[in-house]
Amino acid sequence: MHVLYPRCAGLDVHQDMVMARVRCVSEPLHDETRSVDTTTTALLELGDWLAEHGVTQVAMAATGVYWKPIWQLLEARFELIPANAQRIKNVPGRKTDVNDAAWLADLLAHGLIRSSFVPPAPNQELRDLTRTRKQLVREISQHSLRIQKTLEDANLKLGSVLSDVLGNSGRAILAALVEGETDPQKLADLAQGNARKKRTELVEALRGRVRPHHQELLRIHLHLIDALHQALADVDARVGKTLAPIKDSARLLTTLPGVSERTAQVMVTEIGVDLGRFPTEAHLISWTGLCPRNDASAGKRRSTRVRKGAPWLKTALVTAAWAAVRIKGFYLQAPFLRLKARRGAKKAILAIATSRLTAAYHMLKNGVPYQDLGADHFSHRNRSKAIQRLVRRLNDLGCEVQLTPLAA
Repeated sequence: MHVLYPRCAGLDVHQDMVMARVRCVSEPLHDETRSVDTTTTALLELGDWLAEHGVTQVAMAATGVYWKPIWQLLEARFELIPANAQRIKNVPGRKTDVNDAAWLADLLAHGLIRSSFVPPAPNQELRDLTRTRKQLVREISQHSLRIQKTLEDANLKLGSVLSDVLGNSGRAILAALVEGETDPQKLADLAQGNARKKRTELVEALRGRVRPHHQELLRIHLHLIDALHQALADVDARVGKTLAPIKDSARLLTTLPGVSERTAQVMVTEIGVDLGRFPTEAHLISWTGLCPRNDASAGKRRSTRVRKGAPWLKTALVTAAWAAVRIKGFYLQAPFLRLKARRGAKKAILAIATSRLTAAYHMLKNGVPYQDLGADHFSHRNRSKAIQRLVRRLNDLGCEVQLTPLAA
């Protein structure tokens, strides 16, 4: 095979060490493997060693977060090519760190490694913030479920009466329980707003067996939820400052039905605003993992499952798709119902999520807001086919139909 990069290197990255292989087939020839620690000093020395031998391209497996320090230290000195570990697997039974580094160098030399998408540093920081926010929201939900579990253990049916146990009424009642109040009448008097209309149900729901053990668990979980809410507020403030340079792009995506401000922030941080890395919307869809994978043999399609891709972006798109198909009078509800009838709800919602991503690609690329096609788009697009389908359906039901066009 033709050698594209005569002076290159492969890095097999681990937590505490990096196995580096220099492959130089042009004068001066050099072929050497070296094990390097992942400390900052050792990585800088690694960069000097690679530069000493005239290395121009460096490939490394982008696994976990171990590749990030190497990327930050060597990005300015070499052309770094982070590779998807699933696409560079060697022959089974020959796997060692030395062989992996040599395999990376050989693949890179012949141009057989496709570089993974690495966003600019500002986008990476935004990614960390939005992903941290998602994790904080999940942790708050987990502690809310633990509070519900503690209440059930004490036979307090507060969740059966209040729609939100951590709302204003729920928090007041929980705070009183932590302080040692167990009288159902006094606890029910703490209800606020519409919950006051349910006083009789609250009294019965709060008639349980609360022990000091339950009070201590409730105190711990409420304290953790308050701390998480404070951290969430700090992250939101930081996201607002960091997002300022690209806030117009995020605001543009909010014109998509079902896309909230938070979802738009996630989409912008995960995709970025420079779409030059994705020549077409199909490349972006493939990178996200919203298209079926290629799995065929002997002319038979073995699997149509979607590919693994960007989990944070995929989750946000699916959530936005579910919100969009519930909005009446918009285009998305019509294709969802048509696909749901034929393929099921899961595949239909993935198709809608893909449609959201396609629209977002063109909106960010061209800087235009979303324009909805309307709920009756399919009826106008295939009017004659719709008429024939309805007439055929009426004939099947035993009715004779005579069509008379209305006067214009």
